[in-house]
Amino acid sequence: MGSLFRSQEMALCQVFLQSEAAYCCTAELGELGVAQFRDLNRDVNAFQRKFVNEIRRCDDIERILRFLEKQCQKEKVPILRLGENPLTPSPRELADLETTLEKLELEMKEFNTNYEALQRNNMDLLELKHVLRKAQTIFDTGEMGAIQDSASHAELMNSLTSRCGPVASGSPPREASISFMAGTILASKVQAFERLIWRISRGTILVRCSDIETLLQDPHTGEDVRKSIFFAFYQGEQLKSRVKKVCDAFRATVFPCPDQPQDIREMSIQIMTRIEDLKTLLGHTQQHRQQVLTASAKNVDSWTVKVRKIKAVYSLMNCFNIDTTQRCFIGEAWCPTQDLERIRMALLRGSEAAECSVPSFITPLKTNDTPPTYHKTNKFTSGFQAIVDTYGVATYREVNPAPFTVITFPFLFGVMFGDAGHGLVMTMMASVLLWKEKVISKQKDMGEIASTIFGGRYIIFLMGLFSIYTGLIYNDVFSRSLNIFGSRWSAQRSVYNLSEDAANNDTTFVFPTFQLDPTNTSSDYIYDNGPYPFGLDPAWQLATNKINFSNSYKMKMSVILGVIHMLFGICLSTFNHTYFKKKINLICEFVPQVIFLSCMFGYLVVLLFYKWIVFTADKSGCTPGLLIGLINMFLLKHQENPVNKDGTECTIYSFYPHQVHCCSCWRLLSS
Repeated sequence: MGSLFRSQEMALCQVFLQSEAAYCCTAELGELGVAQFRDLNRDVNAFQRKFVNEIRRCDDIERILRFLEKQCQKEKVPILRLGENPLTPSPRELADLETTLEKLELEMKEFNTNYEALQRNNMDLLELKHVLRKAQTIFDTGEMGAIQDSASHAELMNSLTSRCGPVASGSPPREASISFMAGTILASKVQAFERLIWRISRGTILVRCSDIETLLQDPHTGEDVRKSIFFAFYQGEQLKSRVKKVCDAFRATVFPCPDQPQDIREMSIQIMTRIEDLKTLLGHTQQHRQQVLTASAKNVDSWTVKVRKIKAVYSLMNCFNIDTTQRCFIGEAWCPTQDLERIRMALLRGSEAAECSVPSFITPLKTNDTPPTYHKTNKFTSGFQAIVDTYGVATYREVNPAPFTVITFPFLFGVMFGDAGHGLVMTMMASVLLWKEKVISKQKDMGEIASTIFGGRYIIFLMGLFSIYTGLIYNDVFSRSLNIFGSRWSAQRSVYNLSEDAANNDTTFVFPTFQLDPTNTSSDYIYDNGPYPFGLDPAWQLATNKINFSNSYKMKMSVILGVIHMLFGICLSTFNHTYFKKKINLICEFVPQVIFLSCMFGYLVVLLFYKWIVFTADKSGCTPGLLIGLINMFLLKHQENPVNKDGTECTIYSFYPHQVHCCSCWRLLSS
């Protein structure tokens, strides 16, 4: 409690590290985690510091680790995350790790290049197989002969209408020679492809397209694509070159296709054999690649932690000064005074690990600088400390309100929330997080929202418990009430009454006004049997004046809790004034603040309890008004005697603490 009540007592220390043991000593201090070093090289550019090359090596290793992690995610290889915290490796281990990772990166890039090339060849062979199958269909169905006949007729008509004049009688027409170009193209580009072929040839090129039924995998992106087969029939080399240019423009793949059915069959058999061989080769390549990634996935997490620690060590060593002899590193750090002995032991371990004969040491310095605020927390108090730090970090050695927030924050949330059902849901959810705490803490990249919820699991658990408690007091469970102890109100007639209309022979429901008033004894709903054992009576759930009653009740309770909370915060300031020996602040700040708050809002709290204790329901009209009393306090007026519901005049004794005006002037003059 002592360390939580105030921040740790800090001391500015100077650390002297021998050059041979500087790395090991810095690593030990980093593992200890109780020193905040100051940058003694603020004027030096980050690229001109001593260990910039080592940091670049660590950046390069982190790039390789990210590459391996992406490859594992791409191949759906689970990365083993044990949540281990390995010790900071030595510079020699960094060199070995760098060599190992560079070999892995080179091997994986070769795997990717070869595998992508094999996939590209496999895709080309599959496309060629579909092209040959379509060509065989064209020849078998006689479609090729029909195309030849149509081309011969077109050739004859062109010769009759050519500019060379009519053909001499008896001269036979030239035999048409039909060639074709076959390939594949994306199905989404087929219409544009056909339209452009027709335009450049003026309809003299015949194009036949058909979709490939199965989806093909793009070797570069790994996504499934749909392609179509095309056959372009033409005459002459000029049209051939035009078709070739259009295919290049649309990134279509052109395959060599025989023009004889027998040759097509033989080529199809060869392609099927090559496809089977490629499938076997792809399977072996993928299996070997999977083995390499599986072996790497076991160490990627620990490698990442080690590299980050090495990078942090060199980044910290860049903040040190070097003496003129280049044999000693000098650094300055803020350290808790109670941990100085632990720091000395860490420096001793670092010197022994580096086998350095001259030990490194630490010496406190005298300074007038304000030390930083350091609160030692654990997994339970860290969430509450984060909430307090969100509003403002206490100055050095001030009272830390976090220990009190452990109770006040969840309790005030429960007062505001006030639903036992939803509070039970929160408690159950937080209980699961607490139960699986070790497993969830080992996971990384949970996301901002998930990590925030997990970090506040203890806060959510306490908020759920207090919500259950206040929900039972409000008798509110999922916006419904519980009838556990029965009701203290007795009904003289049913809430639902039936009335008959004789003229229309009709029966209707009549819903009377259901109001609860303990002072009205002639009402159909009478209050008896004493107070309700716990919480609110469930009868208020059906009453039409429920909102008026509950809002008044909750408003008065909020005023009481708020005043107590503010008064408690002001009382905590006395510990600061006493600790820093500022007696004038006690006189000019604490005393007028307490008097002002007590005489103003504290007076309202006293009036609330006075009304609840002295006045009964029959004399509710005689109770002093809070708002009117607060206004009269500042106007220096006394409240007139009110009149009760039965018409009798009430006599109340009001006392207004006018010291509040004096405290205001007192506080303003002292400031």
